[in-house]
Amino acid sequence: MSQPPRPPIPSGPGASSGPDVQRIALRFQEASRQLNKSFLDKQEIVRLMLISCIAGEHMVIVGPPGTAKSALIRMMAQLIDARYFEYLLTRFTEPNEIFGPVDIKAFREGTYTRRTQAMLPEAEIVFLDEVFKSNSAILNSMLTLLNERRFSNGAEVRKVPLISLFGASNEVPNDEALAAIFDRFLVRAVSRDLDSYHFHNLVQRGIDLENARSTGRAEAAAPVLSSADLGALHRSFDRYLRFSDDFLAKYKGLIFQIRSEGITVSDRRVVKLLKLLAASAILDGRETACDADFFILRHIWNNLDQVDLLAEIVNPVVDAYYRAHPEEKRLIGPQASLDDLLSELRMIRDLVTSGHELSDIQLFSQLKNLNEIKAALQAVASPTAREMVGQVDQLLETVFASSRFAG
Repeated sequence: MSQPPRPPIPSGPGASSGPDVQRIALRFQEASRQLNKSFLDKQEIVRLMLISCIAGEHMVIVGPPGTAKSALIRMMAQLIDARYFEYLLTRFTEPNEIFGPVDIKAFREGTYTRRTQAMLPEAEIVFLDEVFKSNSAILNSMLTLLNERRFSNGAEVRKVPLISLFGASNEVPNDEALAAIFDRFLVRAVSRDLDSYHFHNLVQRGIDLENARSTGRAEAAAPVLSSADLGALHRSFDRYLRFSDDFLAKYKGLIFQIRSEGITVSDRRVVKLLKLLAASAILDGRETACDADFFILRHIWNNLDQVDLLAEIVNPVVDAYYRAHPEEKRLIGPQASLDDLLSELRMIRDLVTSGHELSDIQLFSQLKNLNEIKAALQAVASPTAREMVGQVDQLLETVFASSRFAG
């Protein structure tokens, strides 16, 4: 079904900044809504992906197989009307599979050049699966392309239209040879298996999707914005790179605290991260960044051991902002629906109060479930959530009391 034409995003000296931000935000928020509707508990990753596109930066998602890394990126690409390139890299992948085959006719005439049509150098949104599995010939060729948006095609150095490149990997690279390419991914996100309270929704959505595929009812997502929209935004991005002295002072404090913990953040990344903070504000329809946008600093780790440490540094600043602004909806972080949590809580209550004897494995499982629910509720600042935390504590006491390892 054809989509109604979108009004262009105004740009240039005569455009007012307010309507710009609101119109951009509405389109990206619609993309966020569709992605979150399709994927459970991936809100923070979805937000980071959209922020990366707004800022024109690159992002990698790391996680075990089956945690929706590829599916997330593919659906996001469908929501942006842009030239798209995707490839699964291996150590046997050759440059012509990524950058295009050598033009044989031109080569016979003494000119070395590649035919880049429909290949990575002409793409605007790129997804490279298992991005760190490739060989050095490909990775070295990508360094200039990612950082400077330029590609050497024989004697010609060409500017590429790349907006953002997304990578996916099952593991963080630990090879020094991969450090340079890993550094080009300004945003690093972890995709994990879902917590237990999402199990029933996960199963139901999976069944619905399989039914839609088997009956031919599965449809690709329709674009909600275009590469032209993003191009207009990027050309006027300097108007959003304005920060208050107080904001920059807090940013400096966070960066130096992060560095003091042994987490490397180069000066180049310090500057580029400001683009992401501005992009986070744009996504919310704001013209200037605020302390809530510092959540991005949770995702600048160099290895997985640093994930929790960054959260300990950054979360107090973000949490303090939301305590001071309770009227603002927290759009970041892995937050579950209170209805989902309440439903799971009822099932656990029914199980542990049924009078049936539970095995040690069942008891341990319910303890784990209850602790996951409690952690999710504590991330939701509302009276209902606080009341439910009390119910969880009562159930935890019940489970402990009924277990054979209580005494």
